[in-house]
Amino acid sequence: MKEIEVIIDTDEIAEFFFRELLKRGYVPVEGELDDLADITFDYLLEKSIIDEEINEE
Repeated sequence: MKEIEVIIDTDEIAEFFFRELLKRGYVPVEGELDDLADITFDYLLEKSIIDEEINEE
């Protein structure tokens, strides 16, 4: 099994949802986008697609 490192940026997820929702005729507000990004991140964790790792720099 090959392991790869993936960095999930919730700000990037929020921007993606914003663009995609606009394409579909929705005009979300910023707080909604943050919620969607957090829900997406939690989903990826729950499905074991990602592991939460906190990097302290």
